[in-house]
Formats: sequence, C-alpha cells, structure tokens
Amino acid sequence: MTITALPSAASQRARNRTARLRRRSAPYLFVLPFIAIFFAFSVYPLIFTARLSFTNWRGSGAAEWVGWGNYTYLLTSEAFWSSLGNSGILWLLIVPIQIVLGVIVAVLLNSAKLRMRGLYRVAFIVPFVTPLVAVAQIWVVLFDQQYGAINAMLGVFGIPDIGWLTTSEWAKPTLALLFLWKTTGFIVIILLSGLQSIDNSMYEAAELDGASKLRQLWSITVPLLRRTIMFAVVLQTLAVFQMFAEPFVVTQGGPYNSTTTAGYYLYNHITRGDLGTGAANSFLLVILVMVLSLFFVRMLRAKD
Repeated sequence: MTITALPSAASQRARNRTARLRRRSAPYLFVLPFIAIFFAFSVYPLIFTARLSFTNWRGSGAAEWVGWGNYTYLLTSEAFWSSLGNSGILWLLIVPIQIVLGVIVAVLLNSAKLRMRGLYRVAFIVPFVTPLVAVAQIWVVLFDQQYGAINAMLGVFGIPDIGWLTTSEWAKPTLALLFLWKTTGFIVIILLSGLQSIDNSMYEAAELDGASKLRQLWSITVPLLRRTIMFAVVLQTLAVFQMFAEPFVVTQGGPYNSTTTAGYYLYNHITRGDLGTGAANSFLLVILVMVLSLFFVRMLRAKD
C-alpha cells in the first residue's frame, strides 16, 4: 500500500507565489518583443542621432565634437532657409487646395443618390497606392518640354511649349500637381470616414428649415468635420515638409534649387557624407513640424 505525502504548508505557499508571479509577469512578457523592437529601432536611433548632431562625422573614424556648430551653420545658411521656403510654398500650393477639393469630393461620394459609389471610391484611392517612383516617371514623360503630351495638347490651341520642369516659375506648380494627384484620394477617404459619423437627422432638420445644400455644407458639414480636417492638415503638413521622392525623381531639386525641399536638402547632406549636419538638419525639421502641428491643434481647441 502506497502512502502519498501531502504537500507542506511552506511548499504550497511557494507554489502560490510562483503562480501569482507568472500571472503578473505574463502581460509584460507579451509586450516585451514590442518594447525591445521599439527601443532598438526608435529610441536608440533617436538618441544616437541627437548625439551625432553635435559632432562632425563622415561615417568612419572618430567623431569630432563641434557642439552647436552644426545648428549654427544651418541657421545661418541661405540654402537651408531656401529649402524651408520651397517647402512652405509647396504647402500653400497643396494643402488648402487639397482640403477644399477633398471635402467637395467626399460630400459627393457620400451622397445616397450617387450610383456605383464603391467604384468611385476605389478609383480615388488607386493613385495613392500606386508606387510613387512610377507616378513620378510618368510625370516626367507627360511634362517634358519637347516631347511631353501636355505641351502637345496645348500646341493644338497654339500655346507655345512650356518648360514645366525646367523653369523656376513652373517647377513648383508641376510638383504640387503631382502631389495633389497622388495623395488627394487618401485625404478624401479620411474625410469620408468623418462624414459618415455625422447624424443624417441634422441634414433632415436643416431641409425642413429650408436650408440649401450649400448652406448645409457650410453650417453643418464643415463645422462637424473640423477635427477630421485638422487631422488631414497636420498629416499633409508632415508629408509636404518630408517630401523627397518627388523632387528627387522629377526635378533633382532644380532648376536653380527651386524645388529643393526640406527633405531633399537633408538628403544632400547624407550623400555628401556630412552626417553630423544631416542629423542637426533632421532635428530642426522635426522641431519645425512639431511647432506647426501644435499651432494647428491650438487653432482647433480655440474654436472649440
């Protein structure tokens, strides 16, 4: 006959402590991979870049500590301010037009009377998911001064060839048009999601009061879309000041640096191996975009 020994009170308490420890540590173990990846690919690069911005380093050898030298150089550089100015002009050419156009298109796509709404929504999002480099190459072909289809169409009406990509006057609008065509569909989808959260009873009450469609748009749709619109503005502000691939493929920053955006100017430091100045440039760009974003958020709260 086998006699099974009952566990002692001490061993039972130890098992209970172990079980409690496992239950408490389980959530942390589940998020540990994310935390490790976040610190490895976000926090550490940020700290490394911050330190790098105070040095003169070409990618090899010892880094020379220069203190605020890189920031002083950039803040007194005409090319740096010119790149910010180019990005600012592109912002004026893109964001206001994109928001107005996006609201109008989103309202039309949200109409119950519109047939095949799903097809139109897919058509508007296709440019956004199309590879940017492919779209930019098409833009180069379309707007070529000698052989482009745009000048060929204008020539039918007797309009002489225009240097869309070779003149400072037309290079920025051409680049802005590319950005508008590529990303407006995405903004339309964002605004459309905001529209669908508006209660239809508000429009029905406005119709009973005799309000026209335009009046409903201005008095109901736009105010209730204010947060969504502000989100889209902040999102596109980030995108415009980070713009790189468009000028890189279409104009290479020219002519005469008229399309050298803040993002493209940062890229030039990297290609020259001036990593310290490039790191300082990136931090100044982050601060600028952060200030602009906070400004837009403060505008939203002030109206609330």
